[in-house]
Amino acid sequence: MAEPSAATQSPSISSSSSGAEPSAPGGGGSPGGCPALGTKSCSSSCAVHDLIFWRDVKKTGFVFGTTLIMLLSLAAFSVISVVSYLILALLSVTISFRVYKSVIQAVQKSEEGHPFKAYLDVDITLSSEAFHNYMNAAMVHINRALKLIIRLFLVEDLVDSLKLAVFMWLMTYVGAVFNGITLLILAELLIFSVPIVYEKYKDPSKTPWNRQKKGRISTWKPEMQELLKHHLIVITLLFVL
Repeated sequence: MAEPSAATQSPSISSSSSGAEPSAPGGGGSPGGCPALGTKSCSSSCAVHDLIFWRDVKKTGFVFGTTLIMLLSLAAFSVISVVSYLILALLSVTISFRVYKSVIQAVQKSEEGHPFKAYLDVDITLSSEAFHNYMNAAMVHINRALKLIIRLFLVEDLVDSLKLAVFMWLMTYVGAVFNGITLLILAELLIFSVPIVYEKYKDPSKTPWNRQKKGRISTWKPEMQELLKHHLIVITLLFVL
């Protein structure tokens, strides 16, 4: 008598177990996690995502600080001066360390060898196959850019060419206020600040995929909008003044 009851209970158990793990479209990662992309582009996209969202504070701080110092230096000095000072700073560090290790070895009478021997023995030669792969990947983007330039300047599509003309006309006003280095500094500050502020102040219960049937739910809190507005105004005024 126990066999029929077990047989009747098994379909309900299997159905409940099969429905316990529904697969959501678009992946089931965390809201702040890296989106799942293709196998080739996932690693680079995830690395950039983790960088701008400050997943590793030391790594992001190093990249942000280094690039910001470089851009500020280029804004104040010429490219030749910045490159020269960077090379002098690097040589000062390596030569000082080399002399220091040589003195330590002479005092201690040790034979440790060259302090950079491990790095000197690293094979950094670029194989022909890797070079051709990089060149092929670059040629794809170059050919695409050339086709786009020819299509726009020879007016294959009048609307697209007019859009480019209007955009360039607006950029003349932007160029009258900012220069290229200033725009790069402004872009870097926004890239490394807006995503982390958005992630901190957004409402997790109102994710982009949780939409109502009629109308969309705003994912921005009021205090977040005011904070981002104040942030953008301060940065803009900083560079204008």
